[in-house]
Amino acid sequence: MRQFISRWLVLTIAAAVMVAVLPGMEAVGEPPILGVAAFSLFMALINASVKPVVHMLALPISILSLGLFALILNWLFMELASYLAFSLFDVGVIIHGFWWSVLGSVIMSMVSSLVSSIIGE
Repeated sequence: MRQFISRWLVLTIAAAVMVAVLPGMEAVGEPPILGVAAFSLFMALINASVKPVVHMLALPISILSLGLFALILNWLFMELASYLAFSLFDVGVIIHGFWWSVLGSVIMSMVSSLVSSIIGE
């Protein structure tokens, strides 16, 4: 449980940076960090449970498409996390398109790697 909470914290920081940097991402909530925290909660849940299985099942398609299918999967997971946050908590992150999601995934992975290395996770 402690590892999940620290992962959620790391993803919240990464998602906050993503929303602050990209104009195609918009945090909804009062204060906006609640939307980012709800979005990152569902991203952490998806990353811990569904994502490894789906990526393993989609591995042949990802190999044939030279990894481009993985971008589509990441976009779908971000959209799913956004949908769940809005439907359950009425706060979240609005993603304005596929390419913003791709850039957001890159930023989130870089920032989460940096933050994880700093806190020693």
